[in-house]
Amino acid sequence: MTGPKTMALNLDGQDDSAGPVRGTQSLIRIALIWLAANLVVTTLLTGTLFVPGVSFGTATGMIVLGTLIGVIVLVLIGNMGTRTGLPTMALTRGAFGIRGSLVPAASNLIVLMGWSWVQAMLAGVTVDFLVFEATGFSNPMLFSAICQGIVVVLAIFGHTGISRVEPWLALVILVVMGFVFAAAFGAFSPGEFAALPVEAELGGTPFITLDLVIATAISWTVLSADMNRHAKNSVAGVLGSGVGYTLSTTIAMFLGLVAFSVVLLRGGEAIAFDPTVIVAEFGWPLGIAIFLSVMATNTMVVFGMVTSVINAQSKWHLRFLPTAIVLGIISIIGSTFLGLLNQFTDFLFIISAFFVPVFAIMIADYYLLKRRSYSRQILQERPESRYWYLGGINWVAVFVWIFGAALSYVLAYVAPSPIGANIPAFAVSFALYLGLTWALRAVKPLGLADPRDAVHAGHLLDEEEQAGEPARRN
Repeated sequence: MTGPKTMALNLDGQDDSAGPVRGTQSLIRIALIWLAANLVVTTLLTGTLFVPGVSFGTATGMIVLGTLIGVIVLVLIGNMGTRTGLPTMALTRGAFGIRGSLVPAASNLIVLMGWSWVQAMLAGVTVDFLVFEATGFSNPMLFSAICQGIVVVLAIFGHTGISRVEPWLALVILVVMGFVFAAAFGAFSPGEFAALPVEAELGGTPFITLDLVIATAISWTVLSADMNRHAKNSVAGVLGSGVGYTLSTTIAMFLGLVAFSVVLLRGGEAIAFDPTVIVAEFGWPLGIAIFLSVMATNTMVVFGMVTSVINAQSKWHLRFLPTAIVLGIISIIGSTFLGLLNQFTDFLFIISAFFVPVFAIMIADYYLLKRRSYSRQILQERPESRYWYLGGINWVAVFVWIFGAALSYVLAYVAPSPIGANIPAFAVSFALYLGLTWALRAVKPLGLADPRDAVHAGHLLDEEEQAGEPARRN
């Protein structure tokens, strides 16, 4: 997503990730990047969590429906990146304020770190299984750390290369997935999959399944603007990410569902979210595909962590390389905490509880209240900025975020909602933010109403170009 020249700037500590960039990537390129990014082991293994808690048909339907719902949020946030040139967490300044954005940015760092751990663990467990089968040696913690170490090196020195070869990796992974589908449906008919008995005691429901699928989209939305700001226009960004994400998620989750169902149909020991179960069934090509998918996707995740930290503020003028090294070391150490794999569903629900209200607020603020326009003052960390609000914080956004996150938690764990937690939490947060903002616009100290909002602003580099300054391109 960046060129060699940009990567050189990254290593000099003057990374263009610390400001807006104007994208050049075509619709097809964006689609391929998104297609490759989500053909990853975590998405695949999420599909193993559904049966036999719900029927095979129900799980299939919820995968499609949840992906279509989640991708709407993803492309709306991604389009904000295309239109402004800013990554996701920098865009939170518009709704939360210059200082208020530090809270979702910090949460994003924790979430991305968690993702990097989980994916490295799954790669490590898979490699450990293959090595053990070949040699009898087993040390999953060691292999998880090695896998994440490779990822960190790629994120620092090879991000450009990964972004270029990622579509080719996706092609390899798709070929392996095709082999798995052919083997699965060659062994069992669609009717046999559909007839898998539901085990009601597992507590699965269609809406729990739907929530997990939506949560997957929410977890990717934290990076949607980071990736889509490199699109050359909104059409390329919206259609590219929409098609790429929808295809990759439905294919990967359905593959996990099918592969796990095969294990169930054979009467084997089916342990959900364990890559060795399906690798044992379909062989080493699937194991290699899992490893490659983690290398490609986790590189983007680690790079996204560094970008988020650099964009959180400009006071410290953080440099790319030392920031990447520090975060990389933490990610390598954390990848050895294999017990986290047992809490993956809770991890997904926590992500959605934190970020569903954040994205509801951002969409309401940008598309309705600010009328699809953030000015360059979003980069200014001083009281004169339009986005300073009160003391640098939009307290209405903070309140709605806390309320929405609490509501999501209650609907998921305390008083489970019959329609899941994500959809009502998003709707309530969206409506509450709009309602409170309109109701409190006259309270001048809050800074909710500003005449500068009426002045349309396009891409944040437009002013530089108009002033005769060269715009940075990816």
